[in-house]
Parts: sequence; structure tokens; C-alpha cells
Amino acid sequence: MKTTLLLLSLIITTSIFSQQDQRMYEIIESVSADRIKADIKKLADFGTRHTLSDTLSSTRGIGAARRWIKSQFETISKDCNNCLDVFYQKDLVKKGANQRIVKDVMVVNVVAIQIGTKYPNRYIIMSGDIDSRVSDPNNYTSDAPGANDNASGMAGAIEAARVLSKYQFESSIIYVGLSGEEQGLFGGQGLARYAKEKEWEIIGILNNDMIGNITGVDGIIDNRTFRIFSEPVPPTETERQRRARRFYGGEVDGVSRQLARYVHKQTERYMPEMNPMMVYRLDRFGRGGHHRPFNDAGYPGIRIMEAHENYTQQHQDIRTENGITYGDTFEHVNFEYAKKLTTVNAITMAGLAWAPPSPKTVGIGGIVEPSARLKWNKVEGAKGYKIYWRDTTSPTWDHSRSVGNVTEFTLDGIVIDNFFFGVSAIGKDGHESTVVFPNQIIR
Repeated sequence: MKTTLLLLSLIITTSIFSQQDQRMYEIIESVSADRIKADIKKLADFGTRHTLSDTLSSTRGIGAARRWIKSQFETISKDCNNCLDVFYQKDLVKKGANQRIVKDVMVVNVVAIQIGTKYPNRYIIMSGDIDSRVSDPNNYTSDAPGANDNASGMAGAIEAARVLSKYQFESSIIYVGLSGEEQGLFGGQGLARYAKEKEWEIIGILNNDMIGNITGVDGIIDNRTFRIFSEPVPPTETERQRRARRFYGGEVDGVSRQLARYVHKQTERYMPEMNPMMVYRLDRFGRGGHHRPFNDAGYPGIRIMEAHENYTQQHQDIRTENGITYGDTFEHVNFEYAKKLTTVNAITMAGLAWAPPSPKTVGIGGIVEPSARLKWNKVEGAKGYKIYWRDTTSPTWDHSRSVGNVTEFTLDGIVIDNFFFGVSAIGKDGHESTVVFPNQIIR
């Protein structure tokens, strides 16, 4: 009898840890390239969405754009029985805050929150940028349609809200249009401060900045590959944590890097036709994006974007020179590709929002032993846990073992010196938290 019960328990546990959630495929099928196309066209048709542009016109400028975005979130909320809390979050930025702020401006973000049923104060955020610009960052009157940079990311956030609002999640999801990116990341800074004031527990922010171009300036055409930028460790780490990394590792295992690996894993599991490319850098070389202010505050955040950029279509006055057409205009956007990257975001957020929280403490031991010992705190809502390990030079978690509903486990025959380790929590439908790198040493 005991043998039968043990076997049954193992079968149930294995099923929980290996199953795929069919709702993920419903989400994948529901994302619409046509709706994304229509939204990008609408945003581009506002003429310019420069942070300092007109706020009174109903047809031109950033004011008209943000009112339209807010109306879209409100319509989505109405269709899901008012499931979204839609509002403006804003901060006054004074003239001279930097060289790109040439007059006082109210930087206004458009926020839509889908409250979680079990962990309402845990948030996964998808952002797109509202604003656009031309060659001169201080020119706020010329046409700057910003079709790819970044109407594509903004349209993706709106479309993700349409699709995911049809479901209920244990954790909260935020869809947001951030302003002031081109003038100095002011929208992200404002929302990050707001999150700190409200004591939000942010699981991660997925910053989508340019997700609609497949033809690179280098001539490469690629509609499958996309980049995931992530910093190695938070800038808020303590001196003690920094010193510990010299002896125990973790130089590439901060919270943002684990979020990047989660996106990579979700994509390979549910969208194997796509090619996620992890880039071990905060952003493109010497450049920045709206996940950075959240990183600066200690939150996990990454940038999701196209793999091959075309610089003739970024931050350019609309013109033709030497046979080259410059400008970020509507006809250059590939809407099917934007749909794919929007879908990557949607399945990532759904997986995280359906999963239990990550363990807060993970201890590891096994010095001069032929095994690795791990111990972690019990997580509310977890039905089990999974231990991951990888070669120290590998970018992804390549090995794993489901260990059931326990809070400590020994991996016999796995020498601690040769691998890196982590632990995730698993929920009732098989959804996993992000992996937590050991943050304690056990003797």
C-alpha cells in the first residue's frame, strides 16, 4: 500500500512539473498583428509625440497620444468588467533638468493595472514608450511619427492588455506607456519612484523598445531573432554582497539576468520557432532604455527588442539623401514580427503571474564534498520546487531536477565547485517562479 501511494505521489508530482498549460497556446493564438498594425498607424498619425510637444490638440502631439492610449486601456477594461485600474502617473520636470529639457514639462505615464487575485501587491510590468523624436532631440515641432521607435512597443503593451485581460492571474500585471524616454528616461524614473512610495513588489519590468523591424542596416533580414538585454547584478548590491561574489560566484546571476533567462525559457518552451538572444549588457553599447530607472532602484528589469536595427530609421528627420530614405515611418514596420515579440511578452507575464513567488532565501553548501546541498524557505502557494544547475560558463540553466514539496535537497555526485545553482518554486499548473541564485552559505 505504501509503495502504491508513493508511486502515485511521484506520478502526480512529475505531472505538475512537466505539464504545459494549454492556456498559453490560447494566448499565443489571440495576439493580433492587425490590431497592432492599426495601433501603430494611429500613434504615428499623431505627427509627433515628442515629450515637449503639443498637449492641447486633439489630433497632434503627445497630449492627444496619451489621451488615446488611456481611452484604449479604458475600453479594454470595460470589456473585462472593469478589470483594469487606468490612470495617469505624472511628474513635473523643470527646465534645465538636462540639456534636453528646454522648458518645464509634465511627464505623464499612462498606467493600467490588472490586479492579481492572490498576490495583489506583486507586479510584472510591460512597458512601451509614448514619445518620439527626430534628429535634434530638442525639436518638438517637426514630424516624428516614431512608428517603430516606439509606437511598436506601445502598441504591443496595448495588445497584451487586450489578450491577458481575458484571464485572471494570482499576481498583478501592469501595462504602461512611459513618457520622457528620449529626453532622459524621466517617465521610468517617475514610475519607479511611485512604485517605491507605494511599496510595490515588482517581479520584473519588460521594457519593449523597438519590436517591429526585421531589416537591419547591415542588410540582414531576420523575423525570428530578438534580443534580451539584462544587467549582471543590481547597482544596489551591498559591499558585502560584492565581496562574496569573489568567492562564491554570481557575477552574471542578478535578478535581472534571471528574468532574462525566464523569458528565454518561456520562448523555447512555447514558441520554439523564435530565437531569443540574450545579451549580457544593460542595453546596447553606450545607450539606454526605460528599464534602467527600475534597475537603478533595485528592481529586476530587461529590454526586449529586435535583433537587427536600421539606424536610418531611428531619431531621423524625414528626408531622402543620396538615394536613402530616412525617418521612422509606418511602412518600415513588420507587424507580424511585432506580434511575435508582443506574444513573447504575453506568455512571460502570464507564466510569472500564474506562478508562486520565488524563494527569498536559498542556501548552498557542499565545500570539499562530493555533492551540493541546497536549502530554501517554504513559499506560499508552491506545490514543489526545482533545482537548476549549469556550467559556470553557460548562459542558461541547462540542468534541472524537480525535488517535490521539500525545502532542502542534496544533489549527490554534483560537485559544487564545477557548477552554478539556483532554485525555483512551482505552482499547481506547473508555472515556475524565476530562479533564485543562492544568497546564503550553509555549513
